[in-house]
Amino acid sequence: MKHRILLVDDNAEVRNLLRLTLVTSPYELREATNGVAALEIMREWKPNIVLLDLMMPGEKNGLQVSREIRQDPALKEVHITMLTARGQQQDIQEGMKAGADAYIIKPFSPLELRRHIQDVVEVINRRRLEGA
Repeated sequence: MKHRILLVDDNAEVRNLLRLTLVTSPYELREATNGVAALEIMREWKPNIVLLDLMMPGEKNGLQVSREIRQDPALKEVHITMLTARGQQQDIQEGMKAGADAYIIKPFSPLELRRHIQDVVEVINRRRLEGA
């Protein structure tokens, strides 16, 4: 089974970098430009992983989206990686408190992001085997 990754960022250049970083990998990718669209896609498509920007325009920022994911029984197992320019300790704590599993600060290394995703996929696969 291919793992599904949702890329959520209002910045087209960041989404393009994420897509280029992950496109050669065995993942299905979808994109959202804001929190409301992200939640709609997540509820319909059921990704395994979401790379979520913290600061987005519109009704829902990354913290709000993360909280909603954790409150939705159908989505609570989704791995959330916050991918944001906000790197103060308080920002990281807020992100983790909102339900993020990991927190990566922009600018990020594409190679390190690929490694992070591979590690997450290994954890997801291990959980599936243990639950089977």
